Amino acid sequence: MKSLFRLVLPAALVLLALSGRAAAAGPLVAVAANFAEPAKEIAKAFETRSGHAVELGFGSTGQFYTQIKQDAPFAVLLAADAETPGKLLGEGLAVAGSRFTYAIGRLVLWGKSSALPASEAVLRSGGFEKLAVANPKLAPYGAAAVETLQKLGLYEALAPKLVQGNNIAQTFQFVDTGNAELGFVALSQVIAKAGGSSWLVPETLHAPIRQDAVLLAKGAADPVAKAFLDFLKGPEALKVIETYGYGTAPAP
Repeated sequence: MKSLFRLVLPAALVLLALSGRAAAAGPLVAVAANFAEPAKEIAKAFETRSGHAVELGFGSTGQFYTQIKQDAPFAVLLAADAETPGKLLGEGLAVAGSRFTYAIGRLVLWGKSSALPASEAVLRSGGFEKLAVANPKLAPYGAAAVETLQKLGLYEALAPKLVQGNNIAQTFQFVDTGNAELGFVALSQVIAKAGGSSWLVPETLHAPIRQDAVLLAKGAADPVAKAFLDFLKGPEALKVIETYGYGTAPAP
């Protein structure tokens, strides 16, 4: 299954790019960048079980919110937070009763080089040049990273070393390419990655990263979009989600 795009483009370009989608294409699912890999696995399993495909777009939740308000043709949103789906519901851009928590994210401090082990002690030492974080105004993992630094009393001291990614995928790339020695990323991005080091940030240092899904107004009449959300709640999808290090909310 192909992904429609990896990183979110400016809204006008997204609308232009999507205007040429084939009529037979499946519903378009906006996926928070931290959830890219599990979303691919889940979408593939959904297609195998149902015979229906969905198309995936990856980016920051904040940018998706802007694009949805500007009439981008997304049928489903898998957000990196709970607030954005709530806002969309309040604005009449999502379907009442469709929102649920599909994953609870975990934040990690990650370094590609084992020569600089990721840890709270390293953060306190300041013995590095650059620390990557996602834009806290657009990406909930970025907001969690900033909150973590504030709770540790390190934000002001480390602010000059911060480099911002537009989303968590770009933040990961900064560290993976050596443009930053350390970065706050999602556990799902590094859980299966060999080498390097990571520090699982205690959940007491930031608000829970509750990731909610919602059926958008443009998908309200799409049975495949609804079926995909139902599949996301099921045991096969939950197993994938847990494999990538996410927590899952108890069934209602």
